[in-house]
Amino acid sequence: MQQSPGSAALPNAVPDGGAQPGQVAPERVGRVVALLAVAAGITVANLYYAQPLLDALAGDFGVGRDAVSLVVTLGQLGYAAGIVALVPLGDVVDDRKLTLRVLSVAVAAAAACALAPSFVVFLAAALVLGSTAVVAQIVLPIAARVVPAERRGQLVGRVTGGLLLGILLARAFAGLVAAASSWRVVFGFSAVAMAVLAVVLARSLPRRGPTGALHYRSLLGSVAVLVREEPVLRRRALYQAAMFGAFSLFWTSASFQLAGLGVGQAGIGVFALVGAAGALAAPLAGRLGDRGLGRPATGVALLVAAAAAGIAGFGARSVLVLAVAAVVLDLAVQANLVLGQQAVYARRPEARSRMNAVYIGSFFLAGAAGSAVSGFAYTHGGWRAVMTVAAALPLLALLRWVGEVRSLRGRGRRRPTAAIGGVSDAHPGGVSARRGSGRTGPGR
Repeated sequence: MQQSPGSAALPNAVPDGGAQPGQVAPERVGRVVALLAVAAGITVANLYYAQPLLDALAGDFGVGRDAVSLVVTLGQLGYAAGIVALVPLGDVVDDRKLTLRVLSVAVAAAAACALAPSFVVFLAAALVLGSTAVVAQIVLPIAARVVPAERRGQLVGRVTGGLLLGILLARAFAGLVAAASSWRVVFGFSAVAMAVLAVVLARSLPRRGPTGALHYRSLLGSVAVLVREEPVLRRRALYQAAMFGAFSLFWTSASFQLAGLGVGQAGIGVFALVGAAGALAAPLAGRLGDRGLGRPATGVALLVAAAAAGIAGFGARSVLVLAVAAVVLDLAVQANLVLGQQAVYARRPEARSRMNAVYIGSFFLAGAAGSAVSGFAYTHGGWRAVMTVAAALPLLALLRWVGEVRSLRGRGRRRPTAAIGGVSDAHPGGVSARRGSGRTGPGR
């Protein structure tokens, strides 16, 4: 891949396509992809177990709702730190070994959560556990590496589906298990599940030697180069940050609101199941992106998310209305996530892990902020205050999206024969005529 004039060279570029080290035999591809999907779901679930348990945690540790919301905030901050510090290593070290080492720390952190004698110890363990949930993001580029190039989109989509199911089912699982036993059992199960997962991955993932001798500081510096040079990455990170901020605002305070309506721990767990419908958005969004409809689909997703938050605010006293709003919100958030991944993964295949680190890390920082704001807003303004902030975030992102569309239309009028990338962020129609640059046109 050639660099455009004036762009900084990203170190350790590995050409995409063709046979690469660490690919698996064709007959094993399906099994390995299924295993990676399970790994993504099990590990990312650690970020969401605590959301329906906040009321129980507050009662057991004797802390207020403002304080207990820090469990979610610190977990997501840990995740964002892991994204920045660990995920880029997947471009230059043996990603199999990296995955196993992070999993070993995750097992210890989950066990520490289960056995925590005090709230401070639990918070510290939750921070570490959140940082190890990045295994879900390490295995996505592994999937892109081990599968045939002609089936990459389809098979990586399956791993993304596993990740989404992990996100969406974790809350229901935690709520139901805690209702039947204790919240400590939830984290104990997590420790055992990840220990088993580590053993299976050690036997199943192909080995890949280091792809270069790049120093860690240079690796992180190359991430800054990507942020500077890739407007698609910046835009997509902004859009999903707004969406995930709204998502975290809703789900962090949902257990408080439901408890106030008389819903018990088991009911809160069942309520969380409605979010699993969001996984249905992933394949639909992928097909829309493939058809060149990524940009308009993004605008619709932002508008739908804002509407869902508004519905939840006005229907604060109805569990049914809250459930409908949860489904709609999750559908919009997951659709925008997949659309963004399509756009970002289409850029610089040699730097997928670093691109992924920026994209995912950015919106999880927004999620951590949303969780912190959610607890404060609920304590001081109630559920409607939380939903007002949640609706505002995608609306602000929508304003940026409108500006993007208007800018592209203006360029199209000035340069009617130039390739402006149609309507998609990721569709091949967006490839610029300047093929020698290895970059895509402004349609992205």
